[in-house]
Amino acid sequence: MSDDFVLDVTRIREDARRKMEAGPVTDSYGVDSERVIDILNDVIATEMVCWLRYTRHAISATGIDRAQVAAEFTEHAAQEMQHAMRAAERVSQLGGEPDFDPATLAQRAHTDYTTPSPNDLKEMLEHNLLAERIVISSYQEIVRWLADRDPTTRRLLESILEEEEEHADDILDLLGT
Repeated sequence: MSDDFVLDVTRIREDARRKMEAGPVTDSYGVDSERVIDILNDVIATEMVCWLRYTRHAISATGIDRAQVAAEFTEHAAQEMQHAMRAAERVSQLGGEPDFDPATLAQRAHTDYTTPSPNDLKEMLEHNLLAERIVISSYQEIVRWLADRDPTTRRLLESILEEEEEHADDILDLLGT
């Protein structure tokens, strides 16, 4: 098998000089950046709704296991906020505007904001597990769609996905299943 890879550095340098205003988005970017920005803005909305739900559940939880469950919810909430910020930074890198508009967060999010009874820790855990499973499935589909066309966004979502899977595992442990 022959290796016929040739890198035209002269052409790459010329293209880079001509299109410097495009920042990190080069001609070799393999997908519609506006579509990726839209998808990432939905990820931001999803992560913000998850942050809101986890925060509300952490604050309102009552009962004998409250401290342990609230601590886990608080930790997950902080990570969800970081996920949103990382997705927003990627939107900015791609030349878009991160969409944190509270008026549209719920419509754009993949998950729901839920308010179970404060004394029903099991229901809170189940609502958050359901949300994590939805996020895991939807981010897996996005990662598959991106494939090698935008490896930076794919790696970002894969790293977020890894933490979302850890959240689901943590919740399963708390549920005792």
